[in-house]
Amino acid sequence: MPEKTLLIFTTCPDLESAERIAGHLVDEGLAACIQITAPVTSVYIWQGQRESAEERVLQIKTGESVYKKLEQRILSLHPYELPEIIAVGVEQGLPGYLEWVHRCTKQQD
Repeated sequence: MPEKTLLIFTTCPDLESAERIAGHLVDEGLAACIQITAPVTSVYIWQGQRESAEERVLQIKTGESVYKKLEQRILSLHPYELPEIIAVGVEQGLPGYLEWVHRCTKQQD
């Protein structure tokens, strides 16, 4: 059975931290491709208070076998105390693209 492809979302406070995290994840084989969005405004509750902040969203394409390593790497690089890390399973996609994602992120023990 082929490995499941995941789309991971995380947010960063600025372009510099987003590019730094994205570079490490791609260079280390934990992600095949990462898109960094234009600034978005996030509204959320933190420590009982409503907050609002400009952030950059990272859309990370990876394989399920490297998820735990990717999660730990984001935690080690991220400036937030509690970063958003959400994984969504990809149900369908262009087969050649999904195969490329898995070649780029093949689990290496």
